[in-house]
This record gives sequence, C-alpha cells and structure tokens, in this order.
Amino acid sequence: MPDADPDRATARKAIALLTGAAGFTEHRPPPSPLPPDGPLGWAGYDAARERASARTGEEESVLYGTGVVGDRACVLLSFEFGFLGGSLGRQTGDRLAAAYELALARRLPLVALVATGGSRMQEGMIALTQLQRVAAASVRLRAAGLPQIAVVRDPTTGGGWATVGAGADVVLALPGAQVGFAGSRVRPPDADPYAYSAEGQFEAGQVDAVVPADELTAAVTHWLRALGPHEDLPAAPVPRALSVAGAPVPRALSAGGAGAGAGAGTGAGAAKGSGAGTGPGAGTPSASDSGPAVPLPETGREAVARARDSRRPRAEAYLADYFAVRLPLHGDRSGSTDPGLLCGFGLRGDGQPVAYVAQCGTPTRPAGYRAAARTIRLADRLGVPVLTLVDTPGAANDAEAERAGAGAAIADTFAAVAAARVPVTTLVIGEGGSGGALALAAPDNTHVTVDSYFSVIAPELAAAILKRPPSETGATADQLRLRPQDLVDLGFARSIVG
Repeated sequence: MPDADPDRATARKAIALLTGAAGFTEHRPPPSPLPPDGPLGWAGYDAARERASARTGEEESVLYGTGVVGDRACVLLSFEFGFLGGSLGRQTGDRLAAAYELALARRLPLVALVATGGSRMQEGMIALTQLQRVAAASVRLRAAGLPQIAVVRDPTTGGGWATVGAGADVVLALPGAQVGFAGSRVRPPDADPYAYSAEGQFEAGQVDAVVPADELTAAVTHWLRALGPHEDLPAAPVPRALSVAGAPVPRALSAGGAGAGAGAGTGAGAAKGSGAGTGPGAGTPSASDSGPAVPLPETGREAVARARDSRRPRAEAYLADYFAVRLPLHGDRSGSTDPGLLCGFGLRGDGQPVAYVAQCGTPTRPAGYRAAARTIRLADRLGVPVLTLVDTPGAANDAEAERAGAGAAIADTFAAVAAARVPVTTLVIGEGGSGGALALAAPDNTHVTVDSYFSVIAPELAAAILKRPPSETGATADQLRLRPQDLVDLGFARSIVG
C-alpha cells in the first residue's frame, strides 16, 4: 500500500476544514475484531495494520461522526489515505455502514470526504463485498429523502469512487485530485492522465464542481441549505419577466384576463401558491414600472421574431435575477454535457431552495435532457420545488444526437416531470420548439412571457411540409396559433408574464 504523503490532508484535517470551531463528535461502531492476519490469513497483514495505525493515529481508514458545517448539522465521514491507502476492508465497511445508518436515524444529510485507493487486497472478496454494503446503505438513505454530498480528494479511485464518491447526489472535487475508477497502477500505460483528474471528470460530466479548498466550507454549506432535508416547501414562484435591457417588465396577463392587464397571479388561471412576482427583486419598483405594459405580438410571425431576437433576455439573466445563490449540477453522469442547458439548485433571497432546469436558446442535446431528468428526480426525492425555463428551437436532430439516444433522453425527461410529486413551475422565455421544449413544461403550471411562442412545429418547417412557398410562412404561423395570448386561450399557458 502507498505510504502517507506529508502534503496530503489527514482525515481529521479534512473534517476540520469544514467544521472549524463548530467541532466534530466522533462515533465508532460496535467492536468486531478480525481473525489473525485478516479473513484470508494474509501473512504480515496484522503488522501492516499496526504500522498504519502508528503512523496515522487511526484505527482504520475511515472515521465518522456528527458535526456542523456552516449552520447545518450533518454526518461526516472521512477517509484516511495514510492508513493502507484509504482502502476498504471489512472494518472500513462497518464504519461506512454505521455512518449511513447514523444519518438515517438522526435524519441528517451525509457528507463524505473521500480519499481512497479502493478495496483492500489483503482481505480479498471480503473487502470487495463491502462495496455492496455501502451501496445498500446509500439506497436506504436515498429512500428516506436524505441528501448525500461527496467531496473527492486526492486520490479517489476504485470502489470508493464507484460507491461513496460517484454514488452521491452531489459530487464536489478538490483541484488536481486524481479521480477515476482505475488507479494509476492499473490503468493502461498510454491512458490520458487528464481523464483521471478532477478537471477531466468535470469536463466529462461526472463531477458537479471543482472547488478550491478555501471555498469548500461555503460551497458545502450552501449545498446543505439547498438539499435539506425539507418539509412542505411551497411551489417555485413564477419569475418576473425581464425587458431587453434586463430590467423587469411591469405587468402580466393571466388566463382570467388576457388582454386586460391583470397582475401576475391574480387571474383565474394563476397557480395556487405560485408567488408570482414576489421573489427577491420581483415586484420591486423599477424605471419601467411607470410605463405601459409590453404589447403582445399582433401576428404569429411577430411572436416568432421576438422570441428569436438576439437582444431578448436569456436563461442566464433570468436565473441571476431569480436566485441569490446558484449551485450548478453538471453533466448527465454518462460522460456528456450540454452547455445549452443549465441545471442545479438555488437559494432565493428569502432562503427558499428551488431546483432549476433552464434551456439557453440552443437545440437541447441528449446529455441536456439526461441532466434535466437527473435534477428533477433529485429535487423530487428531496422535496424541493422545481423551476423550468423553456427556450429552445427544439431538440438537437443531428446524427450524433440520434446515436446518443435523443428519443430515449427526451422520453426520460417527460417521465421525470410527469412523476414529480413536488410542484413544477415553468416559464417559457423564448422559443418553444415542439416536443424538445414540451418535455420540460409543467402540465397545468406553464406561464409564458410576451416575447415567447410555443408551437407543434416551427412555421418554416410547417410551410415546407405543406408545400407552401416561403411567402406563406407568416400565414402558417398565424394558423398554428403560437402567440402568447393564443397559448392562454388554448389552455396551455396559465398566464402571460410581462
């Protein structure tokens, strides 16, 4: 096993980095001694354990207990890499299983500080089966609606990465950490080392964020506040609409008063508990509040042109206006990312957590839909309401997207929204391009801005299919009834915001 690196943080230092003066209360499982030289009778194993204990001051490669990070109580477990490379043996499994059970019994989130080389070969299959114990304990915690956060340190490889690390709800990594299933001594000699780094795993969508050590406490604190556990959270408020200049627009129209200038959330179609216009910055006076409401598009062609206007506010502007803190989830956990779809959790100015999925105006790729489904299901399991921002000309339709499983990814997103028990709120902020946009729209709780449209098909494509000349595209757009006011009249949208 590797020797201890004097520059590598110990398990206790890693915990202290998060808890600071709040401290940490260590727990231990009931004693369960191993036979001489372990379950395999591996010659010299007892002596190696004694040397590791003398070097590190620890009894095993993992310690666990309760602590406070920021203002949030949690269960912490931390790997001691100096103890036989942080490897997992049977007694390690005892401690890991006990940590998960402690979190379950006290209904606390679990934060794992991982640094391991994998299973302990001196214990053979007994060591390997500890991965099954960890997986089962993780599943029980997940079923109870309790969050799991992993901070992967250097190195995090083998079965420890494939269970405690990659199996967490949120994976944060320290810069430069070696992260991967294959350790440095067992991977192909010509393998690209970047693929096994924190940064490489982030690029591949396997890590949510690479966080410097001096920012880790704040990041974990924010995540604990966002993930809970929570009880009976209200629906995500409908975002206020933004003008081209980025300022909020003054008025909204509801299904009960389309065309009458009713305030957001005041008409017959306003969502119960939506809180439209009541979030941080929403409903506050602005330079535009004294002016007239933004007029609705008169024609389908105008609605499409507004939605495609490059000056129109996009998802990034809406999210920045809506949240005080944003915590991105990155990637689909299948090796891909879609920069045109933003996912994560956020904290509003009043502290309310909301999960978000936001399209950025580009064709959404399969990785984006998989990341969206991941986010919605996590929010649903943790009882956190969801906000989706719809803005796409449609799903990516190139050959690469088909090979990556576009149909299956879209179907899975439809299923995630349909199965959600938490309230899902949708605002269409631009283009609503067919099923690729509808997959993220909440049935019965979708709202639209004045510079948006939603259509079964783009008017240009509809005209082409109907063998109409380009000059009839505008008339086709009118026939499709895709304007914001049409969407309210058809019962698809509950209100027009702005």
